[in-house]
Amino acid sequence: MIHNLKPYPVMKDSGVPWLGEMPAHWEVRRIKTLFREQDERNGNGSGILLSLTRVKGIVPQAEASNRIASTEDLSKYKICRPGDLVMNRMQAWSGMFALSTYEGVISPDYSIFCAIDRSDVKFFEHLFKTPIVVAQFAERSKGIGSGFNRLYTPDFGAVPVVVPPLPEQAAIVRFLDYMDRRLRRYIRAKQKLIKLMEEQKQAIIHRAVTRGLDPNVRLKPSGVEWLGEVPEHWEVRRLKTLCSMRSGDGITAMSIETAGDYPVYGGNGMRGYTSNYTHDGDFALIGRQGALCGNVHLAHGRFWASEHAVVASLRPGHVLDWFGSILMVMNLNQYSIAAAQPGLAVERVRNLLLPVPPAPEQALIAKHIEHETTDITQAVNRTNREIALFREYRTRLIADVVTGKLDVREVAASLPDEIVEPEALDEIEAVENGENVMDESNGASDIQEAEA
Repeated sequence: MIHNLKPYPVMKDSGVPWLGEMPAHWEVRRIKTLFREQDERNGNGSGILLSLTRVKGIVPQAEASNRIASTEDLSKYKICRPGDLVMNRMQAWSGMFALSTYEGVISPDYSIFCAIDRSDVKFFEHLFKTPIVVAQFAERSKGIGSGFNRLYTPDFGAVPVVVPPLPEQAAIVRFLDYMDRRLRRYIRAKQKLIKLMEEQKQAIIHRAVTRGLDPNVRLKPSGVEWLGEVPEHWEVRRLKTLCSMRSGDGITAMSIETAGDYPVYGGNGMRGYTSNYTHDGDFALIGRQGALCGNVHLAHGRFWASEHAVVASLRPGHVLDWFGSILMVMNLNQYSIAAAQPGLAVERVRNLLLPVPPAPEQALIAKHIEHETTDITQAVNRTNREIALFREYRTRLIADVVTGKLDVREVAASLPDEIVEPEALDEIEAVENGENVMDESNGASDIQEAEA
């Protein structure tokens, strides 16, 4: 099907340098001639509270996250209806737009637009997320930094965009919806494969760090429910006797670069680089907030740890790779405190009991885990790269179609009708796109140095 796509037979100059050429029968119009801002307030304080999310679009707030719904007065919230286009003014530079299929109320910080003439609003949602158009929104946004820039309605309305005839808008949406469903199914299948491989890896690690490598070793009750029996010569000790723990340090998104002298670690691994460092040595980092609670990563040398990571410094006489492995199987996320933004209950974690073999055995266990899981880790990495490539392909395909680089009219007309069923949110995609994850550029309360 994709191989049948061809460029439009007749193209013309759009007259806009950054738009380039477009199909000869398309128009260039400013957004203000296509959409009008709506600012109708709720007034009576009732209605379904809606949220704009990057992955799921407009959904009821209760479905957007596990956070507790706000109890504040909704009378000043904006009314949102099916067919409205919603823009997050603070994130327009990153493509935060969505077509609403719900009626309800939404934050007054968002802008709501309705089509002036007959339009397929879904086409414009796709168009407004393409890199070429998003770059214009970023250029016109005003503020003190990329994370705090706001796109005001007059600046949004002044952007020129390509506009195909209405029937062609519908054909493009039909084609993209069809392809998107297939790409998502492929990605979900790959994600399920990753989950199975991670479970296999977890089982290998769990067996090694709780029972050791000798299948004939004598066992004893550990006194810890999740552990059961452990090798007789092992100790069962509290975590705080093995390490000290403190929070990372605050860092803004503007201070993080794609290249630099020192890596920056957050709650889910490395995020970029900076020109300074806050730690020097070998440490275990534990995600401390939101969906990243309990994630464990190891860091070596000089680096910056953000406040979204708990930095665990292992005491002498123990092996860091073994320590990281035991932390991974302890499911530390279960010790987070349920709140609007869940946070790791560090004091509870410090007092957890865990099995501790002698240092030479720790080293052997770490080497065994590396040997047994290397192939699995490589397979997971390959599969993640495949997913990334398909997401890049999806982004490029949408951009080429909605900007008139590829003609889908004939293909769209031949597509079979499908029964569209609700799709589960891809968990990996949700984390990557920031759903239920606190923006690590924002500040968070520090954990005081906790020495045993």
